Amino acid sequence: MKIDTQMGNIDLTTAGQDAARYERLGFDGIWTYEISRDPYFPIVPAALATSRVNLGTNLAIAFARSPFSTAMSAWDLQRLTGGRFLLGLGTQVRAHVEHRFSMPFEHPARRIKEFVQCMRAVWDTFQNGTKPAFEGEFYQFKLINPMFNPGPIDHPHIPVYLAGVNPTMCRAAGEVADGFHVHPFHSVAYLREVVLAKLDEGARTRGKGVGDMELSCPVFAVTGETQAEMDRMFEETRRQISFYASTPSYRAVFTHMGLEGLGKELSQLARNGDWDGMAKRITDDIVERVATVAKPADLARALRQRYAGILTRVSLYYPNQLGDQDAGWTRFIQAFRAA
Repeated sequence: MKIDTQMGNIDLTTAGQDAARYERLGFDGIWTYEISRDPYFPIVPAALATSRVNLGTNLAIAFARSPFSTAMSAWDLQRLTGGRFLLGLGTQVRAHVEHRFSMPFEHPARRIKEFVQCMRAVWDTFQNGTKPAFEGEFYQFKLINPMFNPGPIDHPHIPVYLAGVNPTMCRAAGEVADGFHVHPFHSVAYLREVVLAKLDEGARTRGKGVGDMELSCPVFAVTGETQAEMDRMFEETRRQISFYASTPSYRAVFTHMGLEGLGKELSQLARNGDWDGMAKRITDDIVERVATVAKPADLARALRQRYAGILTRVSLYYPNQLGDQDAGWTRFIQAFRAA
C-alpha cells in the first residue's frame, strides 16, 4: 500500500515547492483535484521540482473536455514527468456537467467508457502513427495531420483511473481503467461487497480481475493529539459526510448501510439550505463506519488494518490534519511503512 498526499489549496506560485517538500518527506504520490482550480496546471511546476513521486489528478472532470483535448494534456504531462503521470477522471453529476460546464451527460457509464477508448485511440496515433478510425456512440476520432500530432514519447502507457460510487460506474471502470479512485464517502463493507465486486465483474470482460487494478482513496480520518482536536475533526467529518450523503448520486452507500431514508431526508434538508440540520442527522456511529478514528500515533496502523486487501494507495481527505511540521509527517509516513 502506497501513501500519497493531496496538493491542498493549490497555489501555482508555490506548487513546485510544495511538491518538492512532499517528495522529500517520503510520499509516493501527489494528487491534484478539480474543485476551484484546473487540475492539470499544478502538475507542471510539480514535475519540474520532483524526480520520484507520481503526480496525478484525483480527479479531472472528463465530460468538461473532449477525449482529444484530454489526451493532449495527459501526453504533455507524461512527457514532462518522465512517465510519472497518473490520469484520474470522473464524470461529476448531471447538474454540474449540464449547468456548470454546459456539456452533455446522458448515459454517463457508457459515455465514460467510450471517452477512455477514444482517448487511447488518440494516444495510439500519437505514438505509432496509427490512422484515426475511432467512431463511437458519443465520440469520434477520424481526422489528424502531422501538424497536430505531438509524436511519440518514452513512456506511452498512461495509467487511467476512473472514479465512481455506484455499481454501474464501478463495473464500467473495471471494463476500461487501470485504476479506480474510491470515493471517501464509503463503508468498508460497501467497498468489499459492491465496489470490489463490480470492478472485478467489469475487469473480467477483458480477461483481468480487480487485482490487476490500483485502488486509491483520500480517506476520512478523525485524529488529534488532544480530545479537543479530535472533537473538532469529528464534527468536521460529520458535516462532510452529511454533504456527500445528501447527493442522490451517492445514495447507494447509505442504502447499503440500511440508511436510505436518511439519505432522502438529507437531500431535502440540502434543498432547504439547512446545513446544520444535515450534520445533526449524522450519528457518531455513522461517522465511525465511514471514517478511521485514531490518535496520530495509532493512525498509520489503523489505516493499514482497515484497508488491507482493498486499497493500494491511500491519502488523507484532510491533508493538513497532522499539522504543518515536517517531523509529524515524517513520523506518520515511517509508521505507515513499518505497519
